[in-house]
Amino acid sequence: MTTNADDDSPRARKLGVAVPARRAGSASPEPDLSKTGSAIDSSRVRSVNLTIVAVLAVLYTLYFARAFLLPIVFALLVNFLLSPVVRWLKRLNIPSPLGAGLVILVILAVVSSGVLGLSGSVRALAATAPATLRTAEAKLGKIIRPLQRASKTAEQAANAASATAGGGAGGAKPAQVEVQGPSLASRAFGATQRSLAGVLEVVVLLYFLLAAGDLFLEKLVKVLPNLRDKRKAVQIAREAESSISTYLMTTTLVNAAEGAIVAGVMYLWGMPNPALWGALVFLLEFIPYLGAFAIVVILAVVALTTFDTVGHAMLVPASYLLVNAIQGTLVSPLLLGHRLALNPVALFVGLAFWAWIWGVAGAFMAVPLMATFKLLCDHIESLAPVGEFLGQRDERHRDAIAR
Repeated sequence: MTTNADDDSPRARKLGVAVPARRAGSASPEPDLSKTGSAIDSSRVRSVNLTIVAVLAVLYTLYFARAFLLPIVFALLVNFLLSPVVRWLKRLNIPSPLGAGLVILVILAVVSSGVLGLSGSVRALAATAPATLRTAEAKLGKIIRPLQRASKTAEQAANAASATAGGGAGGAKPAQVEVQGPSLASRAFGATQRSLAGVLEVVVLLYFLLAAGDLFLEKLVKVLPNLRDKRKAVQIAREAESSISTYLMTTTLVNAAEGAIVAGVMYLWGMPNPALWGALVFLLEFIPYLGAFAIVVILAVVALTTFDTVGHAMLVPASYLLVNAIQGTLVSPLLLGHRLALNPVALFVGLAFWAWIWGVAGAFMAVPLMATFKLLCDHIESLAPVGEFLGQRDERHRDAIAR
């Protein structure tokens, strides 16, 4: 039997006839491995690879060194906030070390008095939290009862399935191993120790940063090789410090004003401990989106235990949302402008990133860190496109594109 060399049919393979491999046509070019190797070894590919490795190294360093980096970053941000005050005291013939000490003592006194004044309210709220949750659950029974029924039905079905499986295997219940971790008291004591150590580190480092003044800027200018780089470094440092300190000071004052207004509104509504809710608003407003959501939930739960009707209770978080909307859409854009304003997508991604890297502390510092990074990108030519992507929409450019 003869077969055509080009016959590659299943019948030929079934008869056991060897089918020669089909040769490539003369028009098919041979692969040039030398070009592939040169492309892989090109400077552009090496640069991309090094960039990817550097980004991964930075991410791993930020995550695994968070216990070391958190106090340093927080101290640097507070240094941006308080440096203008120390410089103003220096113009009044008060030396920088003495001025830094005075500023830190005033800050510690204000924070300590606030914590001591609210400690009683916090303890009372923590003690009544279980009863508060039960009362709120009873008030919302009509809303959450269908969800409870569905959850109970699913639990009964799961228990029935596990009982059936256990009966088929002889009814023997698997042994349960209980792993006992450290007690709640030991965990709280350890967390308190770490918190106090972190606060002490921040205070000491902040004092040295404020007392040093322009020391590190002078060292940087001295190290740079040419005059153009020296001038650019001084310009970036001055504008960054001015813009970031203005941003942090404005944000702090806006949050304080919003907290005071919310405290007054809570007092008018008859909510217990209105000063506590004002302080909570002041702190959580530093966390975009998630902070407002947490405040709404907490106010709703406490209002449900305070007032008789659900409708009356829901007016409390609604009033906070109204104040927050006015602050977010009118006050903050008017005072801050658009220079350090971030677009919502970049802000949410940055919040998720820093919360993933550094937890709750990272969520608090996400907005200042993102604003600082955007400012540096705006001043560094190679990073200008990144700063453009982080910023808000340019309405003039949008109108030009629309036209």
